[in-house]
Amino acid sequence: MENHTSLAGRQWIINQDDSSIFPNCKKISGIINNICQRCGSYCNTKIAGKILYCRACIGLGRVSENDYLVRDLSNKSYSKQNDLLTWSGNLTARQAKVSQEICYAFKKRQDHLVHAVTGAGKTEMLFECLKLCLEAGLRACIATPRIDVVNELYPRISSAFSKIKIGKYHGREYKDYEAEQLIICTTHQLLKFYHAFDLLIIDEVDSFPYAPSPMLHFGANNAVKTNGMKLYLTATPPDDLLEKIKHKKITVSLLNRRFHGGLLPVPKEKLFLKPFLKKKQLNKHLLKQIILVIKAGHPLLLFVPRINEIPVYLEALKACHQLKEMVIKGVHAADEARIDKVQEFRDKKIDILITTTILERGVTFKHVWVIIVAADDAIYTRASLIQIAGRVGRSCDDQDGLVLFCYHKYTLPIRQAISEIKRMNR
Repeated sequence: MENHTSLAGRQWIINQDDSSIFPNCKKISGIINNICQRCGSYCNTKIAGKILYCRACIGLGRVSENDYLVRDLSNKSYSKQNDLLTWSGNLTARQAKVSQEICYAFKKRQDHLVHAVTGAGKTEMLFECLKLCLEAGLRACIATPRIDVVNELYPRISSAFSKIKIGKYHGREYKDYEAEQLIICTTHQLLKFYHAFDLLIIDEVDSFPYAPSPMLHFGANNAVKTNGMKLYLTATPPDDLLEKIKHKKITVSLLNRRFHGGLLPVPKEKLFLKPFLKKKQLNKHLLKQIILVIKAGHPLLLFVPRINEIPVYLEALKACHQLKEMVIKGVHAADEARIDKVQEFRDKKIDILITTTILERGVTFKHVWVIIVAADDAIYTRASLIQIAGRVGRSCDDQDGLVLFCYHKYTLPIRQAISEIKRMNR
């Protein structure tokens, strides 16, 4: 267990044999009526056939019916301050309007959705609301489903609020908890909090693993104070949030332009009659498209449907004499060097990065172009195709670029993605 210096808003597990007394804390059974009190999951598995435990959140430490969940209910106080926002940039008129709507929702403690196209500048639109929260001595958290997005957001938020210490927490980087006033973390980390935050921002709310996980939704609801606010961010709202908007349970802001005012790149389509890869050789038409990207001087994100395809495409690309001078690597969710490879690609030390949907959202690469292999694969949804297309054209000096959907069969998600991008552009 963490050192009990200031664990306000935290929750942790102790064995029922532990008689430790913690100030301002409440102890409850880890499992009540077969329901895990940390993650809300139903428990039906037993240790040695005797002791019930929760399998769903075991990655954060086992919760069993012989354990207590300890919640620190004390309210961590932070001093009220002025001029915490050190960002010197300016919002566009559209961004400023959304920023005002977010602040208005926070003052009312009204849950709110920001539906903004990829590259709209969602992060910058948060600054005024964060300023409002932090300067009032309140506590905020930005949570996102992906580690890559945590690593992307942390330096940007740290630069914008350089006068305060910001906590960064995810499963790939251990750090002792320090009760920071502003925290950036993965949505899994929210399961360690209970009634901790006045403002909880959930970025990429439609993304895996958060969107389909009742456990992570349960954790998010527990992490925010009863009088707190949840702010959702996405370019592709999930159905449950659209239903809440319809029934006026949450309010919404819409922004259909990027921060530089440019349009979203409309994907180009290419039908392939032959396999993309056969006997370790790339389809000549696919290779031609890849070479065109390289000759145009752009780094290339090459998306493939599955992790086991990455080494096959990597070998085939490296065998092409036209690409012999290029630095080509692959990356996926379980790759131990994932963070380093993403940074190398950002630093233009990698020319072609073969990846899965792990990089479909939340990461920004200047001047990148994108090719999706097998865009008709079932793994690609309307939302994921839109998000992948959104990696392109994010720079003020490079507002357009190639997004190429390669497929054998024209699918409904492909049609829906292109249709929605065109609709947002209108």
